[in-house]
Amino acid sequence: MNVMTPKFGMGASVLRVEDEAFITGKGRYTDDISPDGTVHGYVLRSPIAKGTFRIGSVEAARAAEGVHLVLTGADIAHLGDLKTGGMQKQPDGSRAPGRDIPILCRDRVSYVGDAVAFVVADTRAQAQDAAELIEIDFEAEDAVSGTAEALDDDAELVWPEHGTNKAFEYAIGDKTKTDAAFAGAAHVTRIEFANNRLVCNYMEARAAIGEWNEADGRMTLTTGSQGVHSMQRIIADQVFGISHDKLRVITPDVGGGFGPKVFVYREYPLVLEAAKRLGRPVKWTCDRTEHFLTDAQGRDNVVTAEMAMDADGRFLGLRVRLAANMGAYTHQFGPFIPYVGASMSTGVYDIEALDVAITGVYTNTCPVDAYRGAGRPEAAFLVEKLVDACARDLNLSPHEIRRRNFIRPDQFPYRTQTGRNYDVGEFEGHMNQAMERADWAGFEARLEQSKASGRLRGIGMATYIEACAFAGSEPAHVELGDDGVVTLLIGTQSNGQGHATAYAQLIADKLGLDVSQVRMHQGDTDRLDKGGGTGGSRSIPLGGVSAARAGEDLAEKIRKIAADELEAAAADIELVDGEARIVGTDRRIDFSAIAKAAKSPDDVKGFGEFVQDEATYPNGTHICELEIEPETGQIEIVNYTIVDDFGATVNPVLLAGQVHGGVVQGIGQALTEDTVYSEDGQLLTASFMDYAMPRADIVPSFHFETRNVPSTTNALGIKGAGEAGTIGATPAVMNAVTDALHRACGIGHIEMPATPQRVWQALAEARPS
Repeated sequence: MNVMTPKFGMGASVLRVEDEAFITGKGRYTDDISPDGTVHGYVLRSPIAKGTFRIGSVEAARAAEGVHLVLTGADIAHLGDLKTGGMQKQPDGSRAPGRDIPILCRDRVSYVGDAVAFVVADTRAQAQDAAELIEIDFEAEDAVSGTAEALDDDAELVWPEHGTNKAFEYAIGDKTKTDAAFAGAAHVTRIEFANNRLVCNYMEARAAIGEWNEADGRMTLTTGSQGVHSMQRIIADQVFGISHDKLRVITPDVGGGFGPKVFVYREYPLVLEAAKRLGRPVKWTCDRTEHFLTDAQGRDNVVTAEMAMDADGRFLGLRVRLAANMGAYTHQFGPFIPYVGASMSTGVYDIEALDVAITGVYTNTCPVDAYRGAGRPEAAFLVEKLVDACARDLNLSPHEIRRRNFIRPDQFPYRTQTGRNYDVGEFEGHMNQAMERADWAGFEARLEQSKASGRLRGIGMATYIEACAFAGSEPAHVELGDDGVVTLLIGTQSNGQGHATAYAQLIADKLGLDVSQVRMHQGDTDRLDKGGGTGGSRSIPLGGVSAARAGEDLAEKIRKIAADELEAAAADIELVDGEARIVGTDRRIDFSAIAKAAKSPDDVKGFGEFVQDEATYPNGTHICELEIEPETGQIEIVNYTIVDDFGATVNPVLLAGQVHGGVVQGIGQALTEDTVYSEDGQLLTASFMDYAMPRADIVPSFHFETRNVPSTTNALGIKGAGEAGTIGATPAVMNAVTDALHRACGIGHIEMPATPQRVWQALAEARPS
């Protein structure tokens, strides 16, 4: 190998190259962009959760100052609806019909925030004022908002013509085998709980700009996304019925995604249609209340789960009954999320029988879809909460019951009851390491200190596994420019993770370059015709391997050109510090000269594509230790330890940032965040005044380290890490809360979020009167 490994290669703690622009205010987000002649759109939304409406007149709105266009459902009848692509087969082999999302409602609304009209004016304020002039009569009907209540026999129907609020039914596993396991069990533990609904609240609210080019009959959409190619495909195919080349999609900098920014929302076709009609750019920017009302929300499951065990506490069978709230429509991937989550039901445990039944439920609420982890946090919380309950029932420690039931290293590769193929794992190893780092053995002494000060103390763990970097590929293209800089084109999309740094490390490693000499270009369907976007922690496990291979391909071509220029053999050329040189001599040529010497542009282009046939399976142990002030119910996390197995690490600094952020989101779900609807479907937590985001004062300093076992599925041994923090955190925190409450008062369950009020109430009810 004739490339000297620089200090920037895989495993180096390189600081983020993109941060200088962000921290100096030079980031360029969608709302920072205003093409000449831009006008502004505003969406008129339903104030009721369910009912019919009739638009009387829009003439006053059209005549209002600054108004250029008013669109209603009747005006855009030629536009197709947004359809789900996530419906799975039901037990009878059929696929349930989805409930498509109209770009603008026609005569019926189904949740507060449903889109009714679109007004375009010189300013957003003018458009909003004009929207109030639209004559519209709403006839409210009784609504249903609760997940469990929607399945009651007397529940109001979201879609009366459907005849039920049941959206679909899925079955996973072997019911007969599981029933037999339960029939022969020595012990059965049962839990019931709700996995609370969440609003993702990325820092940058959504925005979109539509443009129309009359000369070539093309539309351009600029919007923050998690991948431009899926947006191009969905909008072109489903909504406008045009060829993909007639729609360009551009994504500039993105201030957070977490799943919901992967989706196509109604406002994107609306700005495009308005731009085409007006012949000028149309911009729409979401405010925070709109985000709460309309951006796809996460989680919201109601669950019953049972574990069958033998006399020694070994798991024999798992039975799960899960109701998953879809909201009013089947959103883009909505019906797929509980299915993919259920595929991870058995977690890190050797469980030979599984029976999962999932019921999708319609309610008069905002649609629900993927949110960081997309089903896998739900699965991890379910099994880790249940395992702790099993331990309490059998008077075993949380670590002992796990140790007895882990999949052993000699069982890999291990195929689960859902068909997941785990390649490697040493689950007891990272649990033991986490316990040592957290000083699990010293907990009893710390518990006595807490008791002496009148506080409750608990410790909890979660040993999680997730599936990510799902089967597929992410092609990478690199090109050497005349300035000696290498440009990467790739179809993932950074939302703040640090792609420009991680990819640059992998490419620079192959080319003997400084990472500052590698540039990344994402987010433009005109620059790249194919891309899978960012989601499911796929960017580095798939895109990173492809980028490294593209770097290798380019390095080989550079050596050939350099060999010709230096009159040497390619095998004698080494690449160092942006130069090609003959080994052992001072004869060299820099990359800029090599690019100019190329006889064809293809001679300085590299390509790489790694195709992965199976998902990867990151796993780890989180341990949370906390104290509770019993007089107020206030929780303080006093210690948080993480030992993860990510297979291989590209950049420890970026990795720590991803894990820390994910853990904070998991803590938020456990302790503060809750989306609350009234019985008639009004969102009661529609702002930061009522929806409590996790703050710095509830987050501890984390102890994070890895104990990596390289993946045999991934070419670089990488397993992925973007969602793992969220997956491990929520069950670890809630198991610690329950541990503290159970030690103090025998309380074995508390719903999320464990707010001070909820904790205080549980303690008050448990105390003898």
